[in-house]
Order: sequence, then C-alpha cells, then structure tokens
Amino acid sequence: MVVLAVVLLLFAARAPAVSATDDAGRTVSLEQPAERIVSLSPHGTELLFAAGAGDRVVGVVSYSDYPAAAGKIPRVGGYDALDLETILALQPDLVVGWESGNGPDVLERLESLGLTLFVTEPRRLEQVPASIEKLGRLAGSDAMARQAADHFQNRLQAITDDYSQRPAISVFYQVWDRPLMTVGGDHLISRIIERCGGRNVFAELSELAPTISEEGVITANPRVIIASGMGEERPEWLDDWHRWKSIDAVARNQLHFIPPDLLQRPTPRALEGAERLCRALEQARHAYGEAR
Repeated sequence: MVVLAVVLLLFAARAPAVSATDDAGRTVSLEQPAERIVSLSPHGTELLFAAGAGDRVVGVVSYSDYPAAAGKIPRVGGYDALDLETILALQPDLVVGWESGNGPDVLERLESLGLTLFVTEPRRLEQVPASIEKLGRLAGSDAMARQAADHFQNRLQAITDDYSQRPAISVFYQVWDRPLMTVGGDHLISRIIERCGGRNVFAELSELAPTISEEGVITANPRVIIASGMGEERPEWLDDWHRWKSIDAVARNQLHFIPPDLLQRPTPRALEGAERLCRALEQARHAYGEAR
C-alpha cells in the first residue's frame, strides 16, 4: 500500500503530457514538456528563446546568433548541412525543424531515427505569435510564451491600423545581386509589404526566393526598391540601380536598406523590420506626393 502511494505521488508530480500542431499540420505530442531541444534554424532558435525555452535548447545551427545567449550553444552544422551524429549525441526530446531550409528528406531521416520533430515555418506575421505559444506549450513555458505572443499581437495590430489602408505603392524587394533574387508572393516579406500598403511587383511568382533578371525589374518599374544583404551594412550593389534612370524608384531616389535579420526571419524582430519597411513606403508616398 505504501509503495503504491509513493508511485502515485511520483506520477502526480510529473509534468503533464503536452501537444501542439506544427506548421506541417501534424500533431506533435510529448509525455512531458521537453527538457532538451535542438533547433535546426536560426528563426527557430529565436522563437524558442522568445517562448521562454532558451535554457532548454542544447543544440542549434550556424547563424543562430540572436539573442546573444544563443551564441554559446553547441552547433549541429548548418541548416542545410546538418550533422546528424551530433544531433543524436545530444539526445534531444524535441527537434524544431524547418522544412524549406532543412529539406523534407532530412527531416524524414531524423524522424526515422526516433526523434520527435516539430516543424516551424511561419509565412505570415500573425503565425509568429502562434508559433511562440506552441513552442512554449511543448517546453512547459506557457506563461512566458503567452506574454510574448500577446505583446507581438498588440504591436502587429498597431502596425496594421497605421499603414494597411495607405495608398498602394509598388515595391521590388532585392534579396541578392548575383544572382539577382527577390521574394515571391508566398514569402513572409511579401506579406509584410502588403501589410504596409505596398504591392510586391513579383508577387505572382510561386517560388519563395526566385531568380529574376534586370530586364524584369525594369519592366515592372517599381516605385520603391528595398534591399537586404548579408548584415547590418547597406550593400554596395543597391546603388547599382542608379544606372537605370527609367525606373521610378531610381528617379525619385527611393532605394532603401533594411538589415536582413529584421525581415527574413519570422521572429519577433520581424515587427521592427515591418515598421522600418512601412516607414520607407510612407517616405516614398511623400516623395510622389501621394501621402495622406
């Protein structure tokens, strides 16, 4: 009788089972909140820290550089070149994957090795707080995750209220110069452009990051050009567009730079990127005499 009571007490003391539906539409369940988590994308790492689960992350991929504490976590390769042996050695009870970055074959391989996989791939800003809450649920940090999600929702609503009804303006977003790359309509950045009252001139392209031609940009004649790059510095190649005075954005000097980490990662920092992008479009409207 005493033994049974002890067993029941131990069972009751265990954290309850948790589950969440990932961005691949699968229900991911754990017998108790994850204690050892491996993140296979920089944005997944940021989302885990935002959810209050940073102290449970035991492995991350290269370029997981935010917040600063993420830089001290062991690496498990690059997001597109994972070290499966290292991942297995870390004995994670949850792996946070990225289908378009890691590749479906790699993720299937990880599952075949007995690892529990949660896929995170937000394509809209409103999916970011949902991802934070789900990761918080799986890591047992629900309260902190909910607080971060609510803060995100409030800032997002403010941006929507301020800019979504502004006069439409055409935008070319340049990811890179050689090859010349942009974002298609299903990319998070394209959705941010829309939320700011802009129109991605390559929104009809189905690829997330398609390669295009200079002639295509000239024909599209965007009124604003926004570039990313590799870091915090404005890329020199953005000013190469000055050769094409026929493009409205060039003629009105509407060439803008926003650090890539603020727009290309679906994390809470994307709100800062969205605010910068919205301000750039509003500046352009003033330049064209279309602000209201």
